[in-house]
Amino acid sequence: MRLSKTHLINNNMEKAILKDVECKVCKNIDTNTFILKFNKNGLNIVQCEKCKFIFIPPYFRKDIDYKNYKDEAVLKAIIEGNDWLKIQRHLLRFRTIKKYQTKGKLFDLGVGWGHFLYTGKLLGYEIEGIEMAEMPYKYAKEHLKLPVDKIDFFDYKPKTNYYDMLTMWDVLEHIDNCDEVVEKCFSMLKKGGYLILQVPQIDSYIAKKQKEEWQAMGLDHVNYFSRKTITELLEKKGFKVIKIKSSIEVKLFLMYSIYNKKRKKKEEATVKITHAERQAYYNQVVNKPKWKLKIMVFIHNIIYNLLSHLRIGDEMIVIAHKQ
Repeated sequence: MRLSKTHLINNNMEKAILKDVECKVCKNIDTNTFILKFNKNGLNIVQCEKCKFIFIPPYFRKDIDYKNYKDEAVLKAIIEGNDWLKIQRHLLRFRTIKKYQTKGKLFDLGVGWGHFLYTGKLLGYEIEGIEMAEMPYKYAKEHLKLPVDKIDFFDYKPKTNYYDMLTMWDVLEHIDNCDEVVEKCFSMLKKGGYLILQVPQIDSYIAKKQKEEWQAMGLDHVNYFSRKTITELLEKKGFKVIKIKSSIEVKLFLMYSIYNKKRKKKEEATVKITHAERQAYYNQVVNKPKWKLKIMVFIHNIIYNLLSHLRIGDEMIVIAHKQ
């Protein structure tokens, strides 16, 4: 159940949960100024009363390890997927990016399977990136032949004042010390460079409507940014936020919402759906002739742009400038 916004954390268990807690946006450490915002399956999600940033306390995050985030079954499903279709998804992102940076050195933090960076290569950007998870790194390096290093960003020794653009797609919500990441990103960019990132948006229409049922809310997502808190974090680290655009990942909607409903109808709701199953379902849905896929992409882009314009989406793309 959702707890009252004014419910202060004061019993012994709640004090243990807030041990070593710190708001990464405003640096608040006063445990009396954090409230329980959501409770999802025993997971307490708190809000800093000073800046309104919502996050999961370190107490719940001790055993999270992203080095084995995806397994070989997911890799197999990715290999069997349609690379052309994945490139189209990222071309849509580059339509936004090209308004700010049409060429130059691009660094992607958290490359994932690598299709964004691969698309950047096709468009003529000078690309680099890092990925710490074994299977995505293996695919990006061996299948897409990308210049990607396998390393944790906190261990990475970057070039400073070097890149024209640094991107993070659905990465910052996973990182406890997100403030340190933003600070390091700032040092890597040239003066006049751009940080472009996408994160789930806690004050989006979908998130507000779904509350604890929001699919983006879970243990692997530690940070729940609003437009206000992501702006405050970036600008405290020296960036100037120049654009925030609503975004919705239609592929994820397809895999998380429609597929979940299908399983519930089959009374399989108690069985956890794996990443590989979702990817295999997506592969099945898009197993169409090329001409049909082109029509699907055209319709998808119209819907995406319309929803973005209406601010109907549960993620946001943030463009920030190093002045």
